Amino acid sequence: MKHFLRALIQFFVFLYCKCLWRTLKSVTRKVTGRCELQRICYNNKPGARRTLKIESSLKFSKSELLQSAVSVHPDSVEKAIDDIMTLKKINLDANPQLSISLQACLVQIVGYRSLLGEVEKLRREPYDCENPEHEDMLLKLWKTLRPDAPLTGRITKQWCEIGFQGNDPKTDFRGMGLLGLHNLLYFAEHDKAAALQMLHDSLQPRHSKMSKADWEKKTFDKAIGYSFAIVGINITDLAYSLLSSGALKTHLYNVAPEMPSLMHFQQTYSYLMQEFHTFWVEQDPCDIMEFNRIRNKFHKRVLKQLNDPNMALCPHFAASDIHLVNL
Repeated sequence: MKHFLRALIQFFVFLYCKCLWRTLKSVTRKVTGRCELQRICYNNKPGARRTLKIESSLKFSKSELLQSAVSVHPDSVEKAIDDIMTLKKINLDANPQLSISLQACLVQIVGYRSLLGEVEKLRREPYDCENPEHEDMLLKLWKTLRPDAPLTGRITKQWCEIGFQGNDPKTDFRGMGLLGLHNLLYFAEHDKAAALQMLHDSLQPRHSKMSKADWEKKTFDKAIGYSFAIVGINITDLAYSLLSSGALKTHLYNVAPEMPSLMHFQQTYSYLMQEFHTFWVEQDPCDIMEFNRIRNKFHKRVLKQLNDPNMALCPHFAASDIHLVNL
């Protein structure tokens, strides 16, 4: 009975707040002569703060037309804007900039949904060793990271040298599918110097005084750092969770003035790889068994940063140039 009463009270509080909110919106429109969409566009600069407010306004509108605007096809954005202007009875001649601002926001909103679909498709596609394109990407990854060491075969322990767990990397892509390989290859090719440095660091013994002879007797899985490729796939999982939860909207709405693309996502992945490496070194773990704890701590730190609507994680194209900034 107690739980029922609590739920009933919460329901009536919700209805009260909803009615109050709509009343305030109506009064504000009469006083200012502007609808909520107009007020948002006129009072906020381009970027995440404005786009997030527009997205919220559309999603929670009582109008089905406005609600559906956030999920239109990218090719239908212009028509959606025209429909919104007509519904709201906004004079285009008196508000020439409004449709442009609304369109910019809606392009970002539907672009994010489109990007999520593209990323999800790659994640669900399993690595296929019978697919020449998949095999070609994997070999490119090896050649980029180990240019002076030809593979002795397709199935070989050499894969452990770049941080895979076994003789055949295909088994390591199960969790993130082809997305994990796409991201690793993007990072290795577009920021080769940083990737090679991280790979080198990940293979270093914990004690710098260890002799070269002693080090050469060690196996790669006993290195102080971590398995580079495995961590790379794990960071893909982290980036995917940020994207699917909507947390990356803050960042992408700030760095992509138009539609966020796969390039923006992979650029963000490159940033996360380097930041995690720095974070890992700072945490000074005893061994790889601390990976999950440190990863979770890193994840929380990134989420906290993304709570700031002015935050852009990596505003530059090259991962080697990126750093945290407040726009």
